[in-house]
Amino acid sequence: MPKLNKNKFEDIHAKKSKKKGFLGIVETFVRSFRNLAFLIFLAPIGLLYLICLGVSLTPGVALYNWADQLTLHYHPVIHFLSLGFSIGAGYLLYGITLILVVPLVNFLIPLKVRPCKMTWYSLEVIGWYYHNALTQLVRYTFLELVNPTPFNIIFFKLMGMKIGKGVVINTSNISDPCLITLDDYVTIGGSATLFAHYGMKGYLVISTLHVKKGATIGLKASLFGDVVIGENAMVAPHSVVLPKTRVEDNSTFSNFN
Repeated sequence: MPKLNKNKFEDIHAKKSKKKGFLGIVETFVRSFRNLAFLIFLAPIGLLYLICLGVSLTPGVALYNWADQLTLHYHPVIHFLSLGFSIGAGYLLYGITLILVVPLVNFLIPLKVRPCKMTWYSLEVIGWYYHNALTQLVRYTFLELVNPTPFNIIFFKLMGMKIGKGVVINTSNISDPCLITLDDYVTIGGSATLFAHYGMKGYLVISTLHVKKGATIGLKASLFGDVVIGENAMVAPHSVVLPKTRVEDNSTFSNFN
């Protein structure tokens, strides 16, 4: 289990950063002018969205243009049908392209996500925002349609999730994929929620989530950061596994008696 940041007793309301040098100056600016600073640092997410969407839509636009030119002088029914099919196929091309483009953009971002315990207005949190913003872009525009298929496995692997063989992921409700480990033959049930973070007492705690070999996460169960699910364990449907929970091997975890 990676060690969290040791600033346990840092004043969460302090405007001055404990970091030294240039990073300290930047973080002090973030804490002193919170709304303005976050607007400045997070505004590029819009540009990244534009790049990801633009590149991913390009194959579909090209296909639509080709179909339009090819059937322009055909009967209107044939022409419009071809355009309709090209839009449908273009959307599928968009999704497949997006699954490849977003992880590449995520890889190129210099701010990497690491386990830590920090205030919400810290430099470490900015990288976390970017990682999850890119993850949610794919989730809300395409990923839900390919659960559970090899496409969502490929996407989460490319985003840094450690996934063993024989894993089934039947949900797109996943954040912090780069800090999640799913060992061999894990099954994630429909609409389950997996996070590797949680908030408490004004802090954001970015940790890890580990689901060990053969474990099953039931329908709509929720797992938070700093959780370990033992081998061949079962998390019952709709259960909530809170931070710091360790579910033993071959056991069943449930919030319901």
